[in-house]
Amino acid sequence: MTKTIRNRRLRYGIVMMAVIALVAVFVIRLVDIQVVQAAELNEQSKAKRSIPVTIYGTRGDIVDRNGVELADSVNRYNITTAPRLVAPFKGKLGGTRVKDVSVDAALQAIAKASGGDVATMQKNIAANPKSDFAYLVKGLDVKHYEAVRDLEVPWLYPEQQSARIYPTGATAGALTGFMGTDGAQAGLEYSYNQCLAGTNGSETYERGEDGVQLPGSTVTKQQAKDGGTLQTTIDSDLQYMAQQTIASAAKELQAESATATVTNAKTGELLAVADYPTVDPNDVDATKDTGAYGSRALTATYEPGSTIKAAIAAALINEGKSSPTDRAVVPYSRSFPWGGRIQDSEFHPTENLTLTGILQNSSNVGITELGERLTQQQRYEYMKKFGLFEPESAIQYPGQPSMQYGATPDWSSQTNINSMFGQGISTTAIQVASVFQTLANNGVRIPLHMVKGCQTANGKTIDAPDVQGTQVVSPAAAQQTVKMLQSVVTGGTLVGMKPISGYNVAAKTGTAEVAEGSKGYGGQRITSVAGMAPAEDPQYVVTVTFTKPQTNKWSSGAAPAFRTLMSQVLEKYRVAPSTSEAQLYPSTW
Repeated sequence: MTKTIRNRRLRYGIVMMAVIALVAVFVIRLVDIQVVQAAELNEQSKAKRSIPVTIYGTRGDIVDRNGVELADSVNRYNITTAPRLVAPFKGKLGGTRVKDVSVDAALQAIAKASGGDVATMQKNIAANPKSDFAYLVKGLDVKHYEAVRDLEVPWLYPEQQSARIYPTGATAGALTGFMGTDGAQAGLEYSYNQCLAGTNGSETYERGEDGVQLPGSTVTKQQAKDGGTLQTTIDSDLQYMAQQTIASAAKELQAESATATVTNAKTGELLAVADYPTVDPNDVDATKDTGAYGSRALTATYEPGSTIKAAIAAALINEGKSSPTDRAVVPYSRSFPWGGRIQDSEFHPTENLTLTGILQNSSNVGITELGERLTQQQRYEYMKKFGLFEPESAIQYPGQPSMQYGATPDWSSQTNINSMFGQGISTTAIQVASVFQTLANNGVRIPLHMVKGCQTANGKTIDAPDVQGTQVVSPAAAQQTVKMLQSVVTGGTLVGMKPISGYNVAAKTGTAEVAEGSKGYGGQRITSVAGMAPAEDPQYVVTVTFTKPQTNKWSSGAAPAFRTLMSQVLEKYRVAPSTSEAQLYPSTW
């Protein structure tokens, strides 16, 4: 009896020890899982069921002066899947009857609805069959996305993103620039990327084993922020007119390239900056001339020719060194002791011209005779005040020439003379427009600009340019120069241009030779016209420039485009006509 009891106790003890040991193992394992490995296992679990989603911040719009969109962002959709969940299912697949749907049938339907490629989708799924993510098709517009969504394929997951479109296409393409796979590539998109770019956010949601999103499981990790709106001074309607005008003229002249600008004389706002050829930012690859990716009006330098004579004349008057009726004896050519020689564009006998007549006939000899009354330093400083030799401070645009000149001119004896009729110096079309804006605005130069500022998502305006005006020449000097420039239109190098009915116009032509490196100047030309109207109270400045025209290499070939564009400007803005005929200074004595 005693032995039996002892054996029974021993068995109980062994059983209890086994139970205790087993419990201890479970407890240790439980502690290991719930405490020691808890964080790691939790993350692994989340990785299998928690799906990260990028929330795209929308890139801001670029708009014209009236709010018309030049660059816009629209929603696009990527269709993704979890390859491990791709399987046949029961569904309607866009129809009305429930049926068994194979994977192949589903992919065929997705391709038809989206315009995607079945082979590509199969390849992406097969690349990692056990993964939770793969792209099936990218960049769908709303119409195609909705068609895919209506198929009700259970293992499809949309990913929303923002895409860039340009409603005006090539009309303002050289100004807006464009986006690429690596971000902003050119134009205002690039210059103002910090203003325009949105900030992406992120969120996660959890889904069950069947791939369906669990209700209420979405957690926002970071809010997305939209970019600001870039407000330009450009008038999109006028921009279109300018674009069409110079494109037509350039083709007729067989010019290599062309530019046109329209400026509000009183504010310095650029209303149109047109280029030919230009780029359509919706289809950049269609543009074979990479030089057209940007605006040549802002970036291309050239020797401006005789348009600069207007600045020299104004400086002479401002310094009291000449007047509109000042007399000069002007031969056809002029030689210098250091061996240099200049001549006028057409042969003529020695003439008795006033300063007005010198501008009217665009005499190189005459402007240098009077221009030498100013020192080289004075002429250089006046040119800088008019906006030459320096990048435009109020314009942010990639590719503008630095043009950082010194405090004194580094000119040879020949350039010192030639600079007075626009040879041997470099300008851009915008800088020439700045000279004529200054003259049109009673001698006050306002930095030309094409951006008003950036309005951020919270309504604050940033990046507004500094457009404080500077008095370059006196109002009297500017007004007298403008009055002299009317003679160019009525009886000078623009006499062949049909008048703009009802308006007095002041303008200057330019025909510059094109340098060919060490060969010197060749037979190619750059022709231009810059002018303003109405001359008695100028409101708008227009410039047109044609590079290497073939059918007409003189500035007269540029005149029709100038007249057309100026007429469009005066009509569009309903500028009051001149009330009397131009009162002109005598051109001869």
